[in-house]
Amino acid sequence: MKTIRWGIVGCGDVTEVKSGPGFQKARHSSLTAVMRRSGALAKDYARRHGVPTWTDDAEALIHNPEVDAVYVATPPSSHKEYTMMAAQAGKPVYVEKPMALNYGECAAMIKACEQADVPLFVAYYRRSLDRFLKIKELLDSGAIGAVRFVNITFYQPVREGELNADALPWRVLPEVAGGGLFVDLAAHQLDFLDYVLGPIRSAQGFAANQAGHYPAEDIVSGAFVFESGVQGMGTWCFSAFDALDRTEIVGSAGRISYSTFDDAPVILTTANGTDTFSIGYPEHIQQPLIQSVVDALNGVGSCPSTGESAARTSWVMDQMLAGYTTTD
Repeated sequence: MKTIRWGIVGCGDVTEVKSGPGFQKARHSSLTAVMRRSGALAKDYARRHGVPTWTDDAEALIHNPEVDAVYVATPPSSHKEYTMMAAQAGKPVYVEKPMALNYGECAAMIKACEQADVPLFVAYYRRSLDRFLKIKELLDSGAIGAVRFVNITFYQPVREGELNADALPWRVLPEVAGGGLFVDLAAHQLDFLDYVLGPIRSAQGFAANQAGHYPAEDIVSGAFVFESGVQGMGTWCFSAFDALDRTEIVGSAGRISYSTFDDAPVILTTANGTDTFSIGYPEHIQQPLIQSVVDALNGVGSCPSTGESAARTSWVMDQMLAGYTTTD
């Protein structure tokens, strides 16, 4: 099989451990070039990770003949620009999540890749992790019977960096992130539910900024209904006194409880008792999904996270934030 030679646009923090080394360690994959707006930082990344080529010019990286496929790891505000640039260059794209600032941008990215006849993948990597595949296995096997509803509860305290109004992190700036931490974190939760329960057909929510530390929403309450008829609800708060990450999927014969962001055991509760499944994460958390992308590009498999599936998650979040983004 062909070795897919990757170029990274935006070799920031997410690429240090979560993703970057995965392109080097996946089978039939190599990391050929990296780009960052600061040439000095791009050069340093290349030196530390053993990458042959570095640049401060995204267009140069995308058009580099030694680059077969492009990984866009910049903040969401530039995902559309670089995805369309790669598509126009005829190169497959793997883009970070959330896919873009909103569903409209996602649709434009999908159209551009379709017109260029290049595949588009999105880094919703939980779709390929053993921990979450176990949850899918339990659901598919009927371990909890017919699924009735989902309940997501997620809250955490304000982070120290979010208290400095003069130097806020980009994840709480809507013009860069598309929203706040809800968009950054709930995206993973909602996308995984799309994977195991199917698309959501209707969603609505209430969003607000209660603590006033930054422009984005810091609390969201939402309700949603899947095409299958399963119902769901969720509350996300980012200015609470404590932290909790819990999702429950409840069925006619049991329930599954799990955390999305740590390695607490997955818990299956039925009339027969309780079973726990302790499944950790790989060193490079994106590597299993990256492997599926490489395999798909070589025509020997498929990737579970595409532009089409990721756009659905952006659409759901848009619906939940609609009132806040149009009135605040």
